[in-house]
Amino acid sequence: MKKNLKNIILSLLLAFVTLPAFPVNDTIIIRSSESTELIENDLDSLLNNWFVRMSVSGTDLPATDSVVYEFSDSIYKDRISRINSLIILPYNNIIRNHIHVYTQRKVDRFQVMLGLQDYYFPMIEDIFSYYGLPVELKYMAVIESALNPNAVSRVGATGLWQFMYSTGRMYGLTINSVVDERRDPVKATHAAAKYLKDLYGIYNDWILVIAAYNCGPGNVNKAIRRSGNRKDYWEIYTRLPRETRGYIPAYVAATYAMNYYREHNITPVQINLPLAIDTVMVSQDMHLEQISAVLDLPLEELRTMNPQYRTGLVPGRSRPSPVTLPLDKLGDFIAMADTITGYRREEYLTRVNQAAVPQHSVYTPPDVKGKTKLTYVVKDGDNLGFISEWYDVGLSELRYWNNIYRNTIRVGQKLTVYVDPSKADRYSRVNSMSFAEKQKLEGKVVASAATGPAMSPVPAPSGADNEFVLYTVRYGDTVWDIAKKFDGVSATDILRLNNISDASRIQVGQKLRIRKKS
Repeated sequence: MKKNLKNIILSLLLAFVTLPAFPVNDTIIIRSSESTELIENDLDSLLNNWFVRMSVSGTDLPATDSVVYEFSDSIYKDRISRINSLIILPYNNIIRNHIHVYTQRKVDRFQVMLGLQDYYFPMIEDIFSYYGLPVELKYMAVIESALNPNAVSRVGATGLWQFMYSTGRMYGLTINSVVDERRDPVKATHAAAKYLKDLYGIYNDWILVIAAYNCGPGNVNKAIRRSGNRKDYWEIYTRLPRETRGYIPAYVAATYAMNYYREHNITPVQINLPLAIDTVMVSQDMHLEQISAVLDLPLEELRTMNPQYRTGLVPGRSRPSPVTLPLDKLGDFIAMADTITGYRREEYLTRVNQAAVPQHSVYTPPDVKGKTKLTYVVKDGDNLGFISEWYDVGLSELRYWNNIYRNTIRVGQKLTVYVDPSKADRYSRVNSMSFAEKQKLEGKVVASAATGPAMSPVPAPSGADNEFVLYTVRYGDTVWDIAKKFDGVSATDILRLNNISDASRIQVGQKLRIRKKS
């Protein structure tokens, strides 16, 4: 299975085989993964080399204490219970081993993340508080990106919160060849907060929200359905994707390590980033190198504070754009704005505009070793969510295999799917099945015209004609896309009003009630 950066991080931090479901508080015996050596070597990629070099005082990471501080299960359990958290934090031996990755095996990299928390956590806490979210959700960013806003996965998940292109656009982030707001820590955190809040509206359970953030609500809903509608993480554990089974333990371990690193005699590194910063809006094009030269600011420091500008160009002329600066440089920037924009203008802006032209190349599908390659031809009424379920593959994998960055597919399009060779015969029949037969594979019944619609409409409340409008679901629509078409309407509103528990289950042609804005 192709892993995105989230899954690489989990592999790096987990190092365990797939386990059966288990009681939260019981002790379990597990075996270490044979990929431990790979995990140890690849952790460096989570914090890009340039990021570590410019962030850490001196040329090398500080030496760590050679003494390994390891505690009994009762101490770990007691410490975790003392963490102020609205999210229930369990403890078991899987979590203990995750803790050891942070506090023993990769202490040097964990020290960097500890240093970065002073720069990013206050901002995340402020934004999460604004949206009414538990601030302890901030520890998800440790697992998602190792607090690196420039982190990019092999499938394109990007930034502090590892947004895919479609999800980032869904939550209002600008993504083009010049600006990628998934890398903007502030805007991406606002988007992550909105996404987490929407997920909580579906599950009303923070552990399931965290799991759904990792693998998508469709996979969590599938695990719930296949587990007899159980909605406890540990009861649906074996039905979740392998990476997600480790995501909650990794989250608990990160929360523990960030709170109790002192007890393990771990010291955060000193990060060369100013903690006192502010943002100024610019309304004309300029380049970060111009700002760096005129204000005598280290260019890498400036790029780290403004990672959303992919080429270094700040496109203020098209719309006002923010530039983040050290607080003590803000006055100089305002006073010297004209000097900055005029400094070697032709050289910087001409060069950048040429570099911003995307270079197109022919897409080469990946070679997935150990899997059988099948081809599916898109038919009327299909969507990517259906197809991923019929073949039991991840939606992000399906997009990656076929170079799809949105949910739009067309009738007649050929999609590549990689499946387990032992089940290839079964999956090879999917392409020739009718829609009803394919849905039956998932335990769904598609009603015929004689029996009436498969989904009964929600009875309209009195006065519905005046209070609601009907929206017909179109190809490629998601609940979040539909919500954005109406002022004052959230995805959660649509789900609740139409008695939908699984946002991925909407169908083309389905009528959805939308409450009119009062």
